[in-house]
Amino acid sequence: MNHHHRKVLHGIFAHPLHHNLDPRQVESVLGELGAEMKHGGHGALLVKLNGQQGSFHLGTHSVPGEEVMRLRRFLTAAGIDPQRDYPI
Repeated sequence: MNHHHRKVLHGIFAHPLHHNLDPRQVESVLGELGAEMKHGGHGALLVKLNGQQGSFHLGTHSVPGEEVMRLRRFLTAAGIDPQRDYPI
């Protein structure tokens, strides 16, 4: 995972909530983490990672705040800890 991907991953877990995440970059980070992804209907992104499954609506210009929170919970449940596993 390169430095740019690490910064996006840390942005997902940032406090206060990061409201300017690019959906394409988030999708790229999920791919780097080894997630299986496919696009579902109505703009949904179906993601499988480390035994966890989720469906996210990442938007077109930036990821909505509620989806950032859902991504955080999903990645935490999948065992992803950016501070420990992917330091900047």
